[in-house]
Amino acid sequence: MNELVPLLIRWYETVRKPLPWRESPTPYHVWISEIMLQQTRIEAVIPYYRRFLAELPTVADLAAVPDDRLMKLWEGLGYYSRARNLKKAAQVIVSDCNGELPGTADELRRLPGIGDYTAGAIASIAFGQPEPAVDGNVLRVISRITASSEDIALEKTKTNVRERLRAVYPVGREAGLLTEALMELGETVCLPNTAPRCLGCPVCGHCQAFATRTTDCYPVKSGKKARRIEERTVLLVKCGNRYALRKRPDAGILAGMWEFPNAAGHLSGKEAVEKCKVSGKVAEIRPLGTAKHIFSHLEWHMIGYEVHVIAEDGTLTWANADEIRTDYAVPTAFRYFTGLLE
Repeated sequence: MNELVPLLIRWYETVRKPLPWRESPTPYHVWISEIMLQQTRIEAVIPYYRRFLAELPTVADLAAVPDDRLMKLWEGLGYYSRARNLKKAAQVIVSDCNGELPGTADELRRLPGIGDYTAGAIASIAFGQPEPAVDGNVLRVISRITASSEDIALEKTKTNVRERLRAVYPVGREAGLLTEALMELGETVCLPNTAPRCLGCPVCGHCQAFATRTTDCYPVKSGKKARRIEERTVLLVKCGNRYALRKRPDAGILAGMWEFPNAAGHLSGKEAVEKCKVSGKVAEIRPLGTAKHIFSHLEWHMIGYEVHVIAEDGTLTWANADEIRTDYAVPTAFRYFTGLLE
């Protein structure tokens, strides 16, 4: 493993892409980028990252941002608990750490939303600490290099890989370079779900899976549970040029975000109006078609109706299409219906 470190660092310095968070790897910038990059493609994150930092350039700004504005800045990135935990952590940093992120992985792990991977990434990239950041990419790389049959879905496997890497990690600038080199190798060369690009790998001469022609056997991973499917009926309730919105509960899926009235099941228009407790005289109901949204553990299969009412219901929030798109954080799950607003 010791022999791999300089090879990976030299390779990374020749291939590294000019990403915005690499231009100024301050602790705050690394933290925001790593949270955004969880479960999200690099290309999708870049405009969100720039917009987020333009409006919230410091930890103190993040700690003080209103929840609705934070959700609007995050709208479309998904996994919204990430944004809520960012604000919670920022408030702790301001109140307990003089507004500065702590510099060790152990201290970072105590903050909301920061686990072993993110703590390792911040500690190594921003502070030069000898702390690995082990995610799916790194597990795949190390599993192939060592031809390990350990199940990467198990926490003990992640712990074992983390300890093996920590034993050979450099300090200072090279710690961050090694962290990013391992990430880059997994993202661009040692690929998942397809043949790895072994001839472009800087450490293929040390890779046991490559030597034995068994790269397709690694990593070993136990299967995921099938997603649960939920049917829902969504209503675009319209009065004049304004539509009804309601806020989701503060806990659970899509917590605290804005949504169109909806109910469980595939219902008729009349049933949905009754179940969503839309008050006021209904002038017209017309179908809007179907949509599907996939969460990590769940699928929503949706049908929809546009419902014209004579007067606005005071228990709901009303806004026109431009206001909804500009001021209200409506989850991507409802993107199909947001696209139908006039």
